[in-house]
Amino acid sequence: MQLLQTDSLQRYRRRDLPALIDLYEGNYLRVMRLFPELDDLEGTLVSRVAGALNLYATLEERFKYTTTVLLTYRFVDDTGVSLEPNARVCIYHDVRAAELVSHCRRKRTRKVHKWLRGRMPELEHRWEMNRFLYKWLGFCSKQGHIFLNCTARSVENPARPVSR
Repeated sequence: MQLLQTDSLQRYRRRDLPALIDLYEGNYLRVMRLFPELDDLEGTLVSRVAGALNLYATLEERFKYTTTVLLTYRFVDDTGVSLEPNARVCIYHDVRAAELVSHCRRKRTRKVHKWLRGRMPELEHRWEMNRFLYKWLGFCSKQGHIFLNCTARSVENPARPVSR
């Protein structure tokens, strides 16, 4: 029983601001592994790997110190095309960090927690979102996805997503 308590306390203590910044830095490394030629990214590209879903990346905006990319899968059904998780990733070049700004995962609702002493719901929400990004980027890399000029293909007319 004591071991269980210790593990949960350690897990909770790791969800502080310095740990979140470490997670952002880890996300940056994984994003750069997926986009080694990020400066050359234009429009919408698709990475195709045998036995895996096609991964789409769209450059949303690029500035001197930040780049925002949409990273998603596309699912086609009778109602049209849906984009999931439709992850909007902001890459901060000057501090070498990447943050998941928004996403829309299927049938997922955000629980609203009241403020309690010692708890920070916004920090925990960012932690959960960016932990998802960290794991998903690792999964994409393990599948073999990479966006290089010689391997990724440009998508001429991306299908319009269905809003859900």
